Amino acid sequence: MPDDIDLPPEEALAEAQALLDADRPFHAHEVLEAAWKASPDGERELWRGLAQVAVGLTHLRRGNARGAEALLSRAAERLVPYEDAPPHGIDVQGIVKQTRELAANPHDDPVELRLTKP
Repeated sequence: MPDDIDLPPEEALAEAQALLDADRPFHAHEVLEAAWKASPDGERELWRGLAQVAVGLTHLRRGNARGAEALLSRAAERLVPYEDAPPHGIDVQGIVKQTRELAANPHDDPVELRLTKP
């Protein structure tokens, strides 16, 4: 994954989704983190929250339930303000719901997470 990822939001979401689907949440985190750093002020916390979800999934895959719970809980709280008007077709409500469920019941099985609404 190149250090200088610079993708428009829709492409960043598609790339992150492909990586999540391939059970590569850490790489998805890198894409989402790049989007976070390049996003306008009004979206920064949204992208930061999405990146934290991916890191939380990475912790789950590595068997670190405690770290996963902390990151997933923080990510959910960071995403809540975007539930009413999510940009870019992001399924914020679905992500928050699933993230909270994972924080409450962590496991190291692959997680099927959809970033955007179908």
